[in-house]
Amino acid sequence: AELEADRRYRSPVMTAGNAAVACCSPLVWAIACIVAAPQLTAESYYVGTAGGKSEPRSSKSGLNGNESAFNLLLIGGTSAAVECHSVVQLNGSQWCSFVKTTEDCKLDSGFIDYLQGAICGFCHNLLPFAVFLYAIWLFYLFAFLGTTAELFFCPNLAAIAASLKLSHNVALLVIIFAIAAFSDPRTANMAIGALFGAGIFVTTIVAGGVALASPFIVASRPFLRDVIFYMAAVFWTFLILYFGSIDLGQALGYLALYAVYVLTVIISSLIYRKCKNQEHASLYTCQSEYCDVEDTNPSCIRTRYYEDASEYQPLIRTEESKSTKSILLDSLNPIDFQEWRRKRLPWKIFKCLLLPIEFFLLICIPVVDFDQEGHNWKRPLNCLQVVTGSLVCILAFKSGYYGLLCIGDQFPVWVLVLLISLIIAALIFFTTKNEEPPKYHCVFSFIGFLFSTILINTVATEVVNLLRAIGIIFNLSNTVLGLTLLAWGNSVGDLFSDITLARQGYQRMAIAACFGGIIFNMLFGIGLSSLIQMPYNNYVLEIKCDGLLDWILVGSLGLSLVMSFILIPVQRFKLGKVYGGILVSFYVLFIVVALLTEAGIIHV
Repeated sequence: AELEADRRYRSPVMTAGNAAVACCSPLVWAIACIVAAPQLTAESYYVGTAGGKSEPRSSKSGLNGNESAFNLLLIGGTSAAVECHSVVQLNGSQWCSFVKTTEDCKLDSGFIDYLQGAICGFCHNLLPFAVFLYAIWLFYLFAFLGTTAELFFCPNLAAIAASLKLSHNVALLVIIFAIAAFSDPRTANMAIGALFGAGIFVTTIVAGGVALASPFIVASRPFLRDVIFYMAAVFWTFLILYFGSIDLGQALGYLALYAVYVLTVIISSLIYRKCKNQEHASLYTCQSEYCDVEDTNPSCIRTRYYEDASEYQPLIRTEESKSTKSILLDSLNPIDFQEWRRKRLPWKIFKCLLLPIEFFLLICIPVVDFDQEGHNWKRPLNCLQVVTGSLVCILAFKSGYYGLLCIGDQFPVWVLVLLISLIIAALIFFTTKNEEPPKYHCVFSFIGFLFSTILINTVATEVVNLLRAIGIIFNLSNTVLGLTLLAWGNSVGDLFSDITLARQGYQRMAIAACFGGIIFNMLFGIGLSSLIQMPYNNYVLEIKCDGLLDWILVGSLGLSLVMSFILIPVQRFKLGKVYGGILVSFYVLFIVVALLTEAGIIHV
């Protein structure tokens, strides 16, 4: 019943989550503009030198003469030794030349150079307008991620889990963000901020929202298990930040700790089911003799259901009479006209904004959904998706680096992929029927999962690059961008879905999702992303600490977990509105302290 309720309320909940992301971005930009506007008129500031240190310079020390601030930044070395954040110390007319000549400002991945586009593409007075355009584009990127995850990534993940008989209560979006951020050492702190920020948001705002929506009693053993493992992961990350590096053994340790967590969950589930089966077996023995008299035996109900199920089968199946052309045209329509008539104008406007995204994803990513008739098999569309999805993904992976390579300096790789995909699509089309899915239809769930993962990773890379550019313009650290924008964008969907589940009576499912998902995010987000980057960095990754803000981030998450670990058992595992208010207040206090620290008001 819980799984059915989750499926029933998933679509409107995720739509609300996407809308909340849209409302979240302007709020964040307002906070960024108020708290961390570039300090261009300060009496003194610090100028980075080639040695990586900073020395104070006065704004009245003759910078308007022959010795410009641009030259001062390069004293003692080349532009490779200067950080890109130093651009805010220059005059507006010098920003473009500084960005073009500084190695730290150059783009290593992604399709768009957002920093150079904003600084060199607009005059300095129009820079706020460029940031406004970037805010709209950021909303669209988050909408792309939310739509891909809701309509394509999660259904295929559920189909894979059903095919392999695994649990699919897993969130991978934060992991992809972490991998995208860890791929560049300059944005590794953004990944740390996103993982810890999402952890604090989920364990305080989401868990507190569930408690405020509907007080309930927490399942004691699963709660204690999840909190203990999460505290262990947080403490491990604290040690890594303290020592400033992560080696191969530590990266593998993250994955090993999650493996231990999974084994613990499996073993405890087996023990729980065994006890339940024994209880049901004894109950079944007591009631079996009354099956003919009363409808209390589940087997009687199931038998009757299957006997009468044939009465509800349609006499004429309209799907069989549809032509291939009509199936393709119907499949390419992303609008449900019945739903369109019921919805109000704001929803219709938001839907129109998402139509280009949904149509693009619809022609690229196949979806296997066991809840739909024929498991969502649509022969012409699935064949088209094999071709377009393969071509788009090879051109999107690693910003098109591998797709644009040439075999023998003459034959591009993307042309080879196109030819192979056309052959595969033709074989599928001529060996299958419109009326029934092939025996290998489950393979399309793996293909859709792969395609959606590549596209999500590509868009996540764009988000990371865009946030880094905004951080440089407003002189914000990567950590504060991760714990605000990325964390909110990734977790606001969980907030709406879990609160909706709680209001429908599934509070334990909601609170389990709060802790189970973030454990996976923390351990795999750092472990897997670090492991992927190990071969390119001599199997040791250096993690630059942002100072006091990092310790506030780690300490706040640890404190919230310890607080829940102590106070919830003291309350006999009753999660009420009072404690929900405490959790929400704790997060508000954390955000205030973090922003004041970023602004330099709180310092050591």
